[in-house]
Amino acid sequence: MSKVKKDIADIIEPVVNEHEVQIAELTEALLRERADAMNVRRRAEEDRIKLGGFYKSLIVKELLPVIDNFERALKNVPKELADNDYIKGVQGVVKQFEDTMVKIGVERIKTVGEHFNPELHEAISMEEGEGDTEVVTEELQAGYKVGDEIIRHAMVKVGSR
Repeated sequence: MSKVKKDIADIIEPVVNEHEVQIAELTEALLRERADAMNVRRRAEEDRIKLGGFYKSLIVKELLPVIDNFERALKNVPKELADNDYIKGVQGVVKQFEDTMVKIGVERIKTVGEHFNPELHEAISMEEGEGDTEVVTEELQAGYKVGDEIIRHAMVKVGSR
């Protein structure tokens, strides 16, 4: 190699090395920024889902007294009116409400015949029995949940079996 080529190589090589280091540093910084942006998008989506669930629960809580009153009214319909078209219409409204709740992910908590679970059920009274297993014997007010979140505990009577 000629002396001129060697002098040029000696000058260029440190500059090239410096640029390669800068490229590596910038590439690493870019990858970190991309990862940060992806994390921000993921957290924003998680927050959006949580907020949606919060508002869904809030709205359902406000509607529950309405369905409770419909159900109470239907339990107290006189026998002579049981086949009345008006009563059948009210039953249809209640059924439509229940179907809509299922569509939006609201689930009615199972009660009668189930083992008493204080995470799902609120015992209003206890009936003495022969066994030592606590079982729900009567539902006094329906309970609801969305996923694992309890919107309202089911009010129940509990007996031993």
